[in-house]
Amino acid sequence: MTTYAQYITESVLARVDIDRFLSDEPSWAQFDPEVGYVLGNYMPRDGLDGSSTISTSQPDGARRAAIYADRPRRINTYGNSFTQCHQVSDEETWQEYLAAHLGEPIGNFGMGGFGVYQSYRRMIRTDSGPEGGRYVMLYVWGDDHIRSCLRCRHVLTSRWWNHVGGAMFHGNFWANVEMDLASGRFVEKENLLPTPQSLYKMTDAGWMIDALADDLMLRLSLFCYNQIDDLDLTAINRLAEILHCPPVAADDLPTQRIQADVIRMAYGFAATEYILEKAVAFAAARDKKLLLILLCPSATRQLLEGTPRHDQRVADYIARRGWPCFDMNLVHQQDFKSFRPDVDAYLRRYFIGHYSPAGNHFFAMSIRRTVVDWLDPKPITYADDSQARIGFQNYLPA
Repeated sequence: MTTYAQYITESVLARVDIDRFLSDEPSWAQFDPEVGYVLGNYMPRDGLDGSSTISTSQPDGARRAAIYADRPRRINTYGNSFTQCHQVSDEETWQEYLAAHLGEPIGNFGMGGFGVYQSYRRMIRTDSGPEGGRYVMLYVWGDDHIRSCLRCRHVLTSRWWNHVGGAMFHGNFWANVEMDLASGRFVEKENLLPTPQSLYKMTDAGWMIDALADDLMLRLSLFCYNQIDDLDLTAINRLAEILHCPPVAADDLPTQRIQADVIRMAYGFAATEYILEKAVAFAAARDKKLLLILLCPSATRQLLEGTPRHDQRVADYIARRGWPCFDMNLVHQQDFKSFRPDVDAYLRRYFIGHYSPAGNHFFAMSIRRTVVDWLDPKPITYADDSQARIGFQNYLPA
């Protein structure tokens, strides 16, 4: 039997990983006091044909943009690794493909591992300042719902993720959202380790156990993933009551895990609904246009196989609220009808884990009409001929 405390103990970091993460050496992520980390500069060997990918960032942690970067920017994008476009090089992202088509730059503030809440925090920080744009895209991926509620994702991934001696380290403590069991309401929490030096507490098993003792999403996830065998049933069933879910009542572990997973997913989806309400309110208060984007390869596969998508609750919630949304899962479902390969063969056309360069191009071309219809005034490539001729002078070399 593996207990929650034992699992956390086994996940503590070696100082050398933190040393490298905080050093001036190239690394995939760099420390951030609010959302834990943002994009750094590195060449992960995770690309097409086993190649390395060139991943570089600007001083604020945004991914470097090259296409029309000297032009005024009015579109910013936020989300996890599918927004960051992990596993491709800087100029193979969907933002760069789309920028080339529209004739104007697109800000890429995505970061691998982020949940909806961390993406939202990055959005309100950036779009409240001089780097803000009139148009904002918030990307929601399959596991983002769960990540929003975690205080520290590193523990959840510690048994399978390779930090490459600190060069690929991330998932440290960050700002998150949690359910307050007393009030039955979501509360926003700040980063428990907001300074570089404080990160070394992640090498202390006792501190980690205390800091994560009542992290219900972490405990639920480890239990549902068959990594631990103990639950705090009093707290979990209080959470179930708040979320209107059946309690964990079975005696055998397999059934308990099934019951717990219903609560876990309801918790994540409820958190996403709470965060999206805040994101919409933020955009409205600042006269910004917000476009929500849905894509999850698991949901895509489910649609292609003719089974219910696991994130249907979120898609339905957005539809009921009438919020602008581009659902790439449905685009893949329609595209699949034009081919005869099986589902695995179809997905290999676009995915290498994340999108391949071909996948990012397909995404950019799929969303382009939605974006063009959204923008006012239209981008230069869609302006009428007289406007385009006048604007084109600004694109010519001096």
